[in-house]
Amino acid sequence: MEQNLKLLQQWVDESRSIVFFGGAGVSTESGIPDFRSVDGLYHQQYDDPPETILSRTYFDAFPEKFYQFYRAKMLCLDAKPNAAHRKLAQWEQEGRLRSVVTQNIDGLHQAAGSRRVWELHGSVLRNYCMSCHASYSAQDILDSTGPVPRCACGGIIKPDVVLYEESLDSQVLQGAVSDIRQADMLIIGGTSLAVYPAAGLIHYFPGKRLVLINKTPTPCDQEAALVLHGAIGEIFGRL
Repeated sequence: MEQNLKLLQQWVDESRSIVFFGGAGVSTESGIPDFRSVDGLYHQQYDDPPETILSRTYFDAFPEKFYQFYRAKMLCLDAKPNAAHRKLAQWEQEGRLRSVVTQNIDGLHQAAGSRRVWELHGSVLRNYCMSCHASYSAQDILDSTGPVPRCACGGIIKPDVVLYEESLDSQVLQGAVSDIRQADMLIIGGTSLAVYPAAGLIHYFPGKRLVLINKTPTPCDQEAALVLHGAIGEIFGRL
């Protein structure tokens, strides 16, 4: 591990256009549960599976049940950035990091100071009325009364997150792909690379310095130039 950390630090020092691609494992050290680990949401018991609850069909058919789950499990507004978020923001300020591409919806990269963040799956911090498109904060959703948050116009408020069955935002996707294509180093961290199309972004990287950091092996480990197994906040905290 020490030798791999030294090599990672050397590559970071030599880079001027790093792109970081991260998943739920980046935020678990901030206390936000992931989906696929042993303690993740997919392994908890609900009347309906989380992947069903977080689908557009379910949202439209059962908004009360959706929001019961969403308020309880998806709004972690007290979470704070961890060492991984802070290190990435530092690299951006130093001119080493081009951008962050994230599957997370918690806004912790921006809270740590990152400015160029491609949020593939949206953000819980943004919400809008489906009728008049008025904007609402996450705190508005948390403080709302009634089983379903409603706008002053009477319309249902929807989180600006990409639910199952919904497409990724084309501008966000194009921006992420463009940055990855121009990167001199791609660091992938805290993701099992199991969710598509997001996981497919790795194939747009033309360079050789591909780094994978995750607690468990991923399907792309053999493609990487450097693999570190462990918690990404802990590993970044040692750089």
